Amino acid sequence: MNLVAIVGRPNVGKSTLFNRLVGMRQAIVDETAGVTRDRHYGRCDWNGREFSVVDTGGFTVNSDDIFEEEIRKQVMIAIEESDLILFMVEVDTGITDFDQEIADILRRSRKPVLLVCNKVDNGEKMYGSYEFNALGLGEPICISSATGSGTGDLLDEVLKLLPEDSGSEDPEAGLPHFAIVGKPNVGKSSLTNALLGEERNIVTPIAGTTRDSISTHYNKYGHEFMLVDTAGVRKKSKVREDLEFYSVMRSIRAIENADVCIMMVDATSGIEAQDMSIFNLIERNRKGCVMVVNKWDLVEGKTANTMKEYTEALKARLAPFNDIPIIFTSVINKQRIMDVLEAATSVYENYSRRIPTSELNDVMLPEIENYPPPAWKGKYIKVKYVTQLPTKFPAFAFFCNLPQYVRDPYKRFLENKLRSHFDFTGCTVEVYIRRK
Repeated sequence: MNLVAIVGRPNVGKSTLFNRLVGMRQAIVDETAGVTRDRHYGRCDWNGREFSVVDTGGFTVNSDDIFEEEIRKQVMIAIEESDLILFMVEVDTGITDFDQEIADILRRSRKPVLLVCNKVDNGEKMYGSYEFNALGLGEPICISSATGSGTGDLLDEVLKLLPEDSGSEDPEAGLPHFAIVGKPNVGKSSLTNALLGEERNIVTPIAGTTRDSISTHYNKYGHEFMLVDTAGVRKKSKVREDLEFYSVMRSIRAIENADVCIMMVDATSGIEAQDMSIFNLIERNRKGCVMVVNKWDLVEGKTANTMKEYTEALKARLAPFNDIPIIFTSVINKQRIMDVLEAATSVYENYSRRIPTSELNDVMLPEIENYPPPAWKGKYIKVKYVTQLPTKFPAFAFFCNLPQYVRDPYKRFLENKLRSHFDFTGCTVEVYIRRK
C-alpha cells in the first residue's frame, strides 16, 4: 500500500489535515507549536483507492530542544519511506527560513512532492499563495484543513501522483502473506527460525534485535506462503532511536500487506495495552489473525484447566472480535509449532472464502425471516437479498427498503449468523446495509 507523509514546519496545520484525511480526531491539535512528537498513522480512502497517511512532527533546524532533534531525524525517515510527500506551508506567514530549508531537502529527495498552502479560508487569501511558487516545488494547492475546503482537489492530485498498486508483477503476489507480529522480545524471530529449520534471523534476549521486516518464501510440508518476521511494535514513548522508528514503520506496512497476521503474546506477562494496540491495528486493517501465546513452558503452577481459563480470559479481552484461533507454544522447545502453520493456513482459507449468492440467500433469508430487524417509528424493514462483496476480506451487503433504520445490534446478529453457517474463524466480517 502507498504511503503519504505530511511534512512542514511547526503549527502549519499538519495534524488538522491528517485528522481530516483519516476521518477521525486521532492526532492532538493545539495552537501551541510542536504538540505532535509521535508519528500518527491512518488510512485514507478516496474514490475507491486506499493509501496510508503518516503525520510527522514539525520540522525545525538548529534548535536546542532534544525533541526537535529527534523529530527532524524521524521526518527524514518518513520522507525516505514514503511514496509521496505533502509539504504544508501557511498562507498568512508567507515563506519562512524553515520553509526554504525543507523545500531544499525535498528537492534533493527526488520524491514526488505536492505543495499544500493551508489556511486559505477565502478568495482574497488565494492571491497570497502565489509567492510559494518561489520554492520551486510547483503550483501550490490551496486548502483550509480546518474547514475542509480544497481537500477534495488535493486528494485528486494525490491519486494522480501515487503509483498504482500492481501486485501482478511480483512472482510471489499469488502466494498468501503471513506476517509474524507482536511487541519486542516475544519470540517472533525464534518462531521464524523454528518454522524454517535454520537460523534465518538473529535472536538475542535483548528486546528489539530485529530492525527490519524480513520476508522468506516458505515451501515445506505441503504449505507454501511468504513468511514475514517483523520488528517489534513498541509504545510510542519508547521509540527513542530513529532506527527503531523505522522498524515500527516497516511493521505497520507488513501488517497492511499481509493476509494473515500471526500475533505473538508473552504467556508470562499476558496481554498488555501494547498488545491490544497491535491487535487493533490488525482488526482495523481487516486482516486474518492467529493468536500465539508463546513461552508457555515458563508459566508456573499449571493445572488441567489453566489453558482453558487463559483462553477464556484472552477472548474476554479481545471482544467483540474474539473468534480467533489461540495456540499455546513454547518455540524454544519446538512445542505446537506446526499447529501455528495449520491455523494460519486455515484462517487464510476463511479469509479468501467466496460464497455463491444463491447459497447465501438460501441460508440467510430464513434466518432474517425468523428474526426480522426491529420496526422503527412504525416502519417495517424488509431485507430483500444478500450478496458477498468483491473485497479481499469477507464483506457482505444486505439490501433492504430502509437501510438507515437498521441499527448496530442487528448488524452484529447478522454477522453472528454468517459465522455460525460459514467458517470465518480468525477473520473480521464486515456487514453493510444498502438500499434496494
